[in-house]
Amino acid sequence: MELAQIIITEEEIKQRVAELGAQITADYQGRDLFVICILKGAAVFMSDLIRQIKVPVEIDFMSLSSYGASTKTSGVVRMLRDLDREIAGKHILVVEDIVDTGLTLSYLKENLMVRKPASLKICTFLDKPSRRQVDLKPDYCGREIEDYFVVGYGLDFNEKGRELPYVAIVKE
Repeated sequence: MELAQIIITEEEIKQRVAELGAQITADYQGRDLFVICILKGAAVFMSDLIRQIKVPVEIDFMSLSSYGASTKTSGVVRMLRDLDREIAGKHILVVEDIVDTGLTLSYLKENLMVRKPASLKICTFLDKPSRRQVDLKPDYCGREIEDYFVVGYGLDFNEKGRELPYVAIVKE
C-alpha cells in the first residue's frame, strides 16, 4: 500500500475530536450516554472521543461488513457482532469511522431503532456525502472529505494502515 498524501494531520485530529467531545457533552448534559462503537475502524476514534465527553458513558461494540477486501462497498450488509446489552430507553450515540454510501449505517439505524432507544444519534469521524446512496446525515461529523480511499486513525485497507496517527489518501 502506497500513500499519496496526508489530508488530516495528527494535530488536526486531536483538535477536532476535542471539539466534537465538547459539542456532545453540551448536547447530553444531565443524561447518561450509551456509545456504540462500530468495529474495527471506529475503535481509535471512539477511544479518543469518549475521553473528551464529560457525561457518564457506557460503551458496547458492533461489527458490520459491506466491503470485504475491496475498496468499494458491496451493498450487502452483514452483522458480524451484535451488542452485549439492551439499549431500550437509553440515549445512543453510534460512533463510526467513515460514512460513505450510507447503506451500512442506514441498515444499522433501522436495526437499532427497533430496540426502542430513548434517542439515537450518529457521530462519524469522516463523511463522504458525494457517495451517499440513501438519505442519511450524521449528527456529528469530524470532517467531510472528497471521494478518496483513505487510511489511518483506525481506517484501513485490507487491515493495514489503522495505526497511522494521521489520515492519508491511498495511491490508486
